[in-house]
Amino acid sequence: MRGFIELAVSAAPLALLWFLMWLSLDVHYAITLLLALPAAGFLLRLFLIQHDCGHGAFFKGRRANDWVGRCIGVLTLSPYDLWRRGHAAHHAGTGNLDRRGTGDVDTLTVREFRELSFWGRLRYRLYRNPAVMFGLGPAWLFFLRYRLPLGHMREGRGPWLSAMGTNCAIAVISAGLIALVGWRAFLLIQLPIILIASSAGVWLFYVQHQFEQTHWSKGKDWAFHEAALLGSSHYVLPGVLRWFTANIGMHHIHHLCSNIPFYRLPAALDARPELAEINRLTFRQSLRSIRLVLWDEAAGRLVSFRDARVRMESAATSRRAS
Repeated sequence: MRGFIELAVSAAPLALLWFLMWLSLDVHYAITLLLALPAAGFLLRLFLIQHDCGHGAFFKGRRANDWVGRCIGVLTLSPYDLWRRGHAAHHAGTGNLDRRGTGDVDTLTVREFRELSFWGRLRYRLYRNPAVMFGLGPAWLFFLRYRLPLGHMREGRGPWLSAMGTNCAIAVISAGLIALVGWRAFLLIQLPIILIASSAGVWLFYVQHQFEQTHWSKGKDWAFHEAALLGSSHYVLPGVLRWFTANIGMHHIHHLCSNIPFYRLPAALDARPELAEINRLTFRQSLRSIRLVLWDEAAGRLVSFRDARVRMESAATSRRAS
């Protein structure tokens, strides 16, 4: 019942705001864009419900989780079964340097970056640029990347069914809305909602693991529970933002036990108050993580390009001196 209530208070306001945005087009587009902010917040919350469904945590039954997740995936432009598979790989290998590349933000070590060609370094710098990471990147991911199961061609028909089924449902719903309000109004309403929600979602995913004192290891040094707890942040947000982000800021607890639904995470933290200060990250502190782009294996922390360059120059000077 709690799950149905959380679903209702997320979906119904989104539908109402979409209708109000349509009405506001006859007044001024600035009002439409203003309404897009809370609408994007509700869409983001629905994505996080989809996320919990993917972990089998939102409802008791797997079938209910899967079908609600698939339906929400049409609204979030995310093929549920395909996304769930990649996200499971992320959880299974979080903080493992030997298992990077699936469901993660690409992160190179200082040594790997140093060994790249000029063009390889430029490509990585562009990828890590905030305008790409939180602007162009989310648009590419949700509008294009999720439309085809690239990278999953050898995994049978499952990824194709997930992607194509979601695409067909998106096309049907979009066609229906366009028939009601026209293609221009549809784009003026839907595009800002998707763009804002996707950028916010990527930012949340980024800051959950990309912070200075995060944890990475490899080989026999890697342990699941240690990586889950120490490699995930406790992102402390104001109450309103915590509601819209479905408590996902308590990410270290989520990675420790992913079958806890988001509406039970505060109770889990209250039960283990010693976890509150582990990797605690405020919004102001999280902004500093944007410049942290490389994993320094010697120092055991994320560093900036500038820090890495200083370290490389210092190492070169030491070698010449010796």
